[in-house]
Amino acid sequence: MGEEKKIEVEEVDGVETPPRARVTPDFERKRDYLAGFLAETKPEVPQGGAGGQLMESVIEALKSIFDPEIPVDIYELGLIYGVDISEDGDAVITMTLTTPHCPVAESMPAEVELRVLSVPGIRDAEVKLVWDPPWDPSKMSDEARLELGML
Repeated sequence: MGEEKKIEVEEVDGVETPPRARVTPDFERKRDYLAGFLAETKPEVPQGGAGGQLMESVIEALKSIFDPEIPVDIYELGLIYGVDISEDGDAVITMTLTTPHCPVAESMPAEVELRVLSVPGIRDAEVKLVWDPPWDPSKMSDEARLELGML
């Protein structure tokens, strides 16, 4: 076939420890702007209901689902019309699709249900698919419009 290549091997008993990084004594830490923000106490919000931690977690889960035809998540697109969470952790998501003929009309509600069910604290999830009011681009958030070059 050709020349056989040889790999040179050098055996050693050990290697020197590399020098440790040290902070010089005259180092002065810059003011940490994040410290004040982190120290600020936020008002207690109920777990369920609007503004609660559970609601925020459900919305984050919804923001992880993207429309297959538009590179924007379904929440920013304005496809989610409502998120209701009971005291017991039962979520009802009211949503629509861009068109009734959307290629994911059958799979999208099931995906939304699964993602919402995966949120810790959610006991049950139900997706209500509605066509009234119909979706139109005015329902998109400014973030979605910016992403799509519409702003």
